[in-house]
Amino acid sequence: MLDAADLPDNVDALKAMLVAARLSEADKVAQIARKDERIERLEKLVAAFKQAAFGRKSEKTDPDQFDLALEDLETAMAAIEVDTPAGNRNTKPRATNRGSLPQHLPRVEEVIEPESLVCACGGCLHCIGEDVSERLDVVPAQFRVIVTRRPKYACRTCTDGVVQAPAPARLIQAGLPTEATVAHVMVSKYADHLPLYRQAQIMSRQGIDLDRSTLADWVGRAAFELRPVFDALIADLMRSTKLFMDETRAPVLDPGSRKTKTGYFWALARDDRPWNGGAPPGVAFTYAPGRGGLHAERILQGFSGILQVDGYAGYNRLITPDRVGPDIRLAYCWAHARRKLVEITRNGAAPIAEEGVRRIGELYRIEAELRGLDPQIRLAGRRERSAPLIAAMHGWLAHHRARVATKSPLGEGLAYIAKYWDGLKLFLTDGRIEIDNNSVERTIRPIALNRKNSLFAGHDAGAENWATIASLVETCKLNEVDPLSYLTATLTAIVNGHMQSQIESLLPWNCLSR
Repeated sequence: MLDAADLPDNVDALKAMLVAARLSEADKVAQIARKDERIERLEKLVAAFKQAAFGRKSEKTDPDQFDLALEDLETAMAAIEVDTPAGNRNTKPRATNRGSLPQHLPRVEEVIEPESLVCACGGCLHCIGEDVSERLDVVPAQFRVIVTRRPKYACRTCTDGVVQAPAPARLIQAGLPTEATVAHVMVSKYADHLPLYRQAQIMSRQGIDLDRSTLADWVGRAAFELRPVFDALIADLMRSTKLFMDETRAPVLDPGSRKTKTGYFWALARDDRPWNGGAPPGVAFTYAPGRGGLHAERILQGFSGILQVDGYAGYNRLITPDRVGPDIRLAYCWAHARRKLVEITRNGAAPIAEEGVRRIGELYRIEAELRGLDPQIRLAGRRERSAPLIAAMHGWLAHHRARVATKSPLGEGLAYIAKYWDGLKLFLTDGRIEIDNNSVERTIRPIALNRKNSLFAGHDAGAENWATIASLVETCKLNEVDPLSYLTATLTAIVNGHMQSQIESLLPWNCLSR
């Protein structure tokens, strides 16, 4: 603030000061307008990214690839908003999700008292209330050293020998890490997608110099010990009568050629929650050097029931008439059928494809209302509401297939639906069957993200270890079990001699009962 004594007496000087002040204020208004314009432009970009990543038209897009772009855009918006005084903003406050602070977190309370509790009149102030705010604080991960001492005792009156407590069992004999440390490394790699060399860099910032190969040795030894638990997981899933299956690429280094070869992770998943099934959800990944149907047949040896899959032709091997083994019925995925038509609508006006998308959308709306109900109720609802729609769609499909060029994109999209028609409508006969294969596709996403960060597995055995640990981590997530707590407890139980005959008690969904 200027004091009157600071103002010049000269009229011309006063006029110059007033003009300068007005120009300065105009500059501020223009600067705020430019910032508002930048914020608006960034908000439109964020909306466009979210639509591309998560909108209905994003049938084949992996949302993970948009995360970094969204983070950078939202960071830029926050920086601009901070630089703009709240009273000068022309745009409405941006809606943000600030999250909530769960009650189980420890609270550290601080009380900020006034400088004095004596009133201006000389009396004593008394408390009439308080304002309480909570902020999220963090204590960085801290490494510590567990020092184990085992005193030795001897008798002074005889020479019968020395008494000493036995050394505790360790996962890594004569090694540095506790089971919790090894579990932390595995969760960081397979749940949080941090390659081992990055973890080594993080540790080095706290003065812990460990080579990446040392961390790899820990993970490999842990994977070996966890293999019986993985086998028990597979066995438990195979006892189900309704499973999902899908496969995803697993680039593996090919020794000698200095190149990578393409292997595959085959995901076998169970999720009975949509129909209130009693079995806990789970997923098991099996590495195979190829994508042929013989690998699916090998993995499913002994399985009998309904297998929900996409339209990959390799699964046809499971239903050939001359196949020897238990009966398997294939239920197909309406999401894949819909994608064929959605791709066509992206390229311009396509009334037939748009009509097909609308018809499939009606089936999904019914399924949303039936989700979580018992199989009998779901089946009755489908027979009453979805069966007429399926019957009408069958006539619609035959009508347009006869009039559309077979080799055109629309012709191929309609041919896909017709080819898998029997499996697509199988959900009308069993309330346990889902309308699509999305349950297992969601479990594969972390594998894809790990693949991006790690580029490839070092060899086939490394891919098998990857599959073992990823299966347990993802099954923990499906059951809302903390993977770090689970792996720590499980590795500790194993090294302390957990009985092989009771290995099923170590499955993730039994973690909370231990």
